[in-house]
Amino acid sequence: MSANEAQFDNILLALAEKHQGGVPDFLHTLASFLRRKTDFYTGAKQAEWEKMLLEIFRKESKLAMAAHEEKVKAREASQRLKDEKERAEREARQKEMDDNKICDITDEEAAAIIKEQEDKKRQQLLDGAGDATKVTATNEEVSKPIEKAEDDTEKDEVGKLKPNAGNGCTLDKYMWTQTLQELELKIPFNVTFALRARDIVVSIGKKSLKVGLKGQEPIIDGELCGEVKQDESVWVLQDSKTVLITLEKINKMNWWSRLVTTDPEISTRKINPEPSKLSDLDGETRSMVEKMMYDQRQKEMGLPTSEDQKKQDILEKFKQQHPEMDFSKCKFN
Repeated sequence: MSANEAQFDNILLALAEKHQGGVPDFLHTLASFLRRKTDFYTGAKQAEWEKMLLEIFRKESKLAMAAHEEKVKAREASQRLKDEKERAEREARQKEMDDNKICDITDEEAAAIIKEQEDKKRQQLLDGAGDATKVTATNEEVSKPIEKAEDDTEKDEVGKLKPNAGNGCTLDKYMWTQTLQELELKIPFNVTFALRARDIVVSIGKKSLKVGLKGQEPIIDGELCGEVKQDESVWVLQDSKTVLITLEKINKMNWWSRLVTTDPEISTRKINPEPSKLSDLDGETRSMVEKMMYDQRQKEMGLPTSEDQKKQDILEKFKQQHPEMDFSKCKFN
């Protein structure tokens, strides 16, 4: 581009900016100027001035396309050089790492490498923990079945497990204890490394429970014996190797005979809640709980409940007051 070409750029730019319609509007102004102020259209044949316009615009078009192609080629060449430089740097850095040489890397890259190595090591540990739970759940003896009945009322209890000291059950892989209000579950993992919360899978549903290590078969995965309050049931990781879970019961009037439906059943008749636990309750609640426990035992033995006895006492008193009446055909339901 010559200096003469550029001498009118400022004037033309200022003129072009005043045309809101863009290039078409600007060209229309130039064409109108030639029509009004010159004999451009009438001084020569139409074919001649049209040819002149086409030659001028085609020439400028070729110059513009050539300049554009040069810019594109320059940009692509610059990008290729940048990519080749980055690739060479990566290859050099990798070679130094492979050769166990000191490598100048950024803090972010170093953190990413350390995390990747740590995750691989932890996953290897988890993969090797397939037998991590094949141990006794606690130092307590595993709950054993009842071998013989003490009397005829306990015939149905034979074969059921005896409750542990916490009125629950101790199995090979875990143990649980219970009160009427809640249930506590303890699952130890026999691993050689410290577990983290992210290594554990715990899912508590209203009537379901799933617990285990990530990537392994779950230790517990089944339907609970009763419904629990999900929002008030929690779990924690103790001493980096043991999971403790507290389940809040919805029905606080019944003892659970098992944790999940696939577990062996314990004998709820053998449950003996600590007196101290009952003494913690207020008078009305304590009376209700004691009545419930008494009625449950009476039903299991086929004997009348407290309500049945109350009705029987009323009937006996009425019989005494009316000896003249015949009650031989009266049945008590």
